[in-house]
Amino acid sequence: MSPDSPPRSTDPLLDPARRPSPRAKTLWTVEIALTWLVLIAALVAWAVVDPDRRSWHVAVAVVVVPVAVLATIVVPRWRFRVHRWEVTDEAVYSRVGWLSLESRVAPISRVQTVDTERGPLERLLGLSTITVTTASSAGAVRIGLLDRALAEKTVAQLTEIAARHRGDAT
Repeated sequence: MSPDSPPRSTDPLLDPARRPSPRAKTLWTVEIALTWLVLIAALVAWAVVDPDRRSWHVAVAVVVVPVAVLATIVVPRWRFRVHRWEVTDEAVYSRVGWLSLESRVAPISRVQTVDTERGPLERLLGLSTITVTTASSAGAVRIGLLDRALAEKTVAQLTEIAARHRGDAT
């Protein structure tokens, strides 16, 4: 663990110490809002194409609009509270989800590659996602939506730790 890392949690599988960047909430809000806007645009198109069903349009809008607003406000904040990650000399830990939670632990000795990815919205917000590929059938461990500088520092840290564990446990 690096000197500037937060103190170790007692059970990292349940509660790794670090969170994504606070800007992750902005990214999730934009993604969710865009998804709901597509549905709302379809509802508007339906109203234009089929004006004889005004009561149906209103009924659907009364359900969809509040759910869209609630999801856009609540889900990003909920995900931010749940998403956690941590890198130690022994393992990479992650916890993600909002309805269904997934916790992963990847022993350092099983790390094969460490990749960084930045989509268009991530680049705009200065965020990066780290993917740690291991010798596991469960797939890679993703540490999502870190500040770009922290992601680069974490990749360097993982590379250095993995180099010390040259024995392959695969």
